[in-house]
Amino acid sequence: LCCQCGVPIPPNPANMCVGCLRAQVDITEGIPKQGTLHFCKQCERYLQPPGTWIQCSLESRELLALCLKKIKASLSRVRLIDAGFIWTEPHSKRLKLKLTVQKEVINGAVLQQVFVVEYIVQSQMCEDCHRIEAKDFWKAVVQVRQKTLHKKTFYYLEQLILKHRIHQNTLRIKEIHDGLDFYYSSKQHAQKMVDFLQCTVPCRSKSSQRLISHDIHSNVYNYKSTFSVEIVPICKDNVVCLSPKLAQSLGNMSQICVCIRVTSTIHLIDPSTLQIAEIDGNTYWRHPFNSLFHPKQLEEFIVMDISRVQEKRKGAGAGARSSKHTLAEAWVQKTSELNTDRQYFCCTHLGHILNPGDLVLGFDLANCNLNDEFANKMNPHNIPDVVLIKKSYDRTKRQRRRNWKLKELERDREGMGSDDERQYQDFLEDLEEDEAIRKNINIYRNADIPVESDTDDDGPPRISLAEMLEDLHISQDATGGEGANMMT
Repeated sequence: LCCQCGVPIPPNPANMCVGCLRAQVDITEGIPKQGTLHFCKQCERYLQPPGTWIQCSLESRELLALCLKKIKASLSRVRLIDAGFIWTEPHSKRLKLKLTVQKEVINGAVLQQVFVVEYIVQSQMCEDCHRIEAKDFWKAVVQVRQKTLHKKTFYYLEQLILKHRIHQNTLRIKEIHDGLDFYYSSKQHAQKMVDFLQCTVPCRSKSSQRLISHDIHSNVYNYKSTFSVEIVPICKDNVVCLSPKLAQSLGNMSQICVCIRVTSTIHLIDPSTLQIAEIDGNTYWRHPFNSLFHPKQLEEFIVMDISRVQEKRKGAGAGARSSKHTLAEAWVQKTSELNTDRQYFCCTHLGHILNPGDLVLGFDLANCNLNDEFANKMNPHNIPDVVLIKKSYDRTKRQRRRNWKLKELERDREGMGSDDERQYQDFLEDLEEDEAIRKNINIYRNADIPVESDTDDDGPPRISLAEMLEDLHISQDATGGEGANMMT
């Protein structure tokens, strides 16, 4: 019989039933039933005392270990059998732990007890996020510059950075007149950005550092590092004039070439032979060349007559030719000179898309002053009268039918002028026309614009639905405003 209440029980060293034994002894005495966890909402990390911040998802093993360390000293007097989370609302800022402990009590009897410890999650900003919020604290800056009037390369670079998530460690991104500045809290993150730029665009870089402070006792130096990255000043649709030595090394190309795209190399095509070449950053800086025109000098021509040219015989040492373009000979006339009989003859690489009556944008070399050291030394007979760049479409119609969009980097800028908006529209049109560039960029479907059929072959080029990604929107209605930040 139990010595307290007289209930028949199996014999045990305490001669008491379980109910009386629990009434006499509480093995959880001295173990705190409440605690506090500090959580940074910016980076979603928890504080592990004294000063370490660790990443933990809800109800994970790491978070369980962190909670148990809070009461580790108290648990040393009992034997921990089991521990687990009790489900709580994600936005409640409460974490509940169900613990099962054992302890030897009166006369060697082992008592097992289950109890709940509740933790309150308090918001506290970590030191790293504090520095990011200040926006003035930085250890390294990457200054990306391109000395051109058009920002096509920067728009392409922005999409690559977003796709590969290289901007995650930046404290701040600042846009200035001819480039971007990326600020970082460590030199390693800045170096990673420079390595990424050198792999994605043709550029050159140099670095410098400035001593901020020096501790003579511990021999610790505090530097601020600056990385300067200069992108080659050539953009898509630029007409360039190569040096004779470089043109010869590229397979006896014509010196007058058109840049069809800029990726990790400069892609050039000779409009008179369809010969193509790629120039990397190192080759460019050894044999630099400039653009003959800026985009505002593009003129509109109308195609009066065009005839496709059969395959020309390759000259000695000629390089590869483009299979995506068609060589043609065309007679064109400026739309501003339609009341005259002035027409121009030219060879073009756009024979696959041009027909008589089409409008096309190009540069007039016959009536301009070329201020270029290589072009001035060329034989005038080798300089074409007109270089056609791209077919002209109705921009308003293209904007209305564009059922896709791109994401942008969050950056500090003074405001987007009308010229920037025009350049951005040029970049979007280039994406529609060039499939090779599209493969490197995440394009998202714009649900606000209805999907039209792709059967209109005569219209401007369009991006197919198969190439678009669905933009992910996570609604915060289910978890509530601030509490949604706790979810990983």
